[in-house]
Amino acid sequence: MHRFVFFGGKGGVGKTTVSCAYGLKCAQAGLRTLVVSTDPAHSTSDVLDQSFGDDPAAVDGVENLWAMEIDPDEEIEAHLTETKRAMTDQVSPSVVNEIERQIELAHRTPGAYEAALFDRLIDVMRTSDEFDRVVFDTSPTGGTLRLLSLPEFLEDWVERLAAKREQSIDLFEKAAIGDKEARRKREDDPIIDRLLERKEMFEFAGETLRNEAAFFLVLNPDELSINETGRAVDSLDEHGLAIRGLVVNKVAPEPDPDETGRGATYLRERYETEQDRISRIREEFDEPVVAVVEQRIREVKGDLLDAVASELDIDVDRPTEQS
Repeated sequence: MHRFVFFGGKGGVGKTTVSCAYGLKCAQAGLRTLVVSTDPAHSTSDVLDQSFGDDPAAVDGVENLWAMEIDPDEEIEAHLTETKRAMTDQVSPSVVNEIERQIELAHRTPGAYEAALFDRLIDVMRTSDEFDRVVFDTSPTGGTLRLLSLPEFLEDWVERLAAKREQSIDLFEKAAIGDKEARRKREDDPIIDRLLERKEMFEFAGETLRNEAAFFLVLNPDELSINETGRAVDSLDEHGLAIRGLVVNKVAPEPDPDETGRGATYLRERYETEQDRISRIREEFDEPVVAVVEQRIREVKGDLLDAVASELDIDVDRPTEQS
């Protein structure tokens, strides 16, 4: 199994429960494991019954397990501040206010959230060498797909921006000093340096996600969830991110044969409907179903989290070294 493992799916299917359960399974196998929540709902603290912040913290009473919750609002603010600093350091004071206004507007546009969060995700991947496995509890499917598809688009975008910047320096220098030696070399230009630094970061992310990451989708046995999962599989496949397996969560338990009454009738009909849908999932998807997890009456934590961990047919082998 790869060192980075992602659990995705539409909102409310139980990604956090499955992520924490798999993290626990890895930790119990002796792997130093970090569970990272990038979901704005942040239920990791609820599942593990402990508060977490932006830095890894050991999970009480569980050896080899750490967790952290990335705050999206803080990441957007940090991303905004860093972008302002990087840009305003390179321009004259007369245009600083306009640049700040444009940056503020850009960070209110669709995609700003994913861009800020993606930077933090890359930072976690780059600085997690102390852990054998890093498990990501991702945001709902739509946002996750935009997040994971960014490297492919941004690598090319940054390259074009760097080329435009080089051209602008050439034109500026020629207009200012004619054929004399340029006062500033393109190789020393801080904005080009910044763009190339971003490009290298995106290249790292793309390579890591394709070669060192495993993706699993969590779904419920209902039509909306199944259809959303189908779209997610297709979209991830388009970006070279193959799904390793599906976890069917929140499945109704089968009532005992001697149970009667309105409640038992409802539960039996629901169980039969969901079993038909699970059969459909197995038939229509090429990806294997690696777990069918029953709906619990109580919130899944403690012993119940142990039980869910045991139901996940996902290997916990130590990651192999990448060449």
